[in-house]
Amino acid sequence: MGNMKAIRPLASLVIVLLVAGVMSTWDVKTASAALSAAQCKEERRLGLNACKPVVYGRPPSPQCCERIRVTHIECVCPDVTPKIAALIDINRAVRIIEGCGRRVPRHYKCGSITTP
Repeated sequence: MGNMKAIRPLASLVIVLLVAGVMSTWDVKTASAALSAAQCKEERRLGLNACKPVVYGRPPSPQCCERIRVTHIECVCPDVTPKIAALIDINRAVRIIEGCGRRVPRHYKCGSITTP
């Protein structure tokens, strides 16, 4: 049981990273300059806060879906390591993404995850 407590914060981050990372691939972002490390960190923080209830089985809130739509892919995918990818239920993540109104591309690679 103690192990589960240690995994929950990581699982929260994982779900947010996957959802935000995969989702942001649909909007072609044509930013004139790359985001700074601080901007990416803030995007991940906002996503984690908005989507944390998803880890506990709740549906994504409107705020979570908004974060999914606006988070930049370059801020998220580099953080999806093999260790984190092993904790993600990709089918659930796809359902969450599609539930936020986005199509999930097949065979898309985000960090160490590839969509079905």
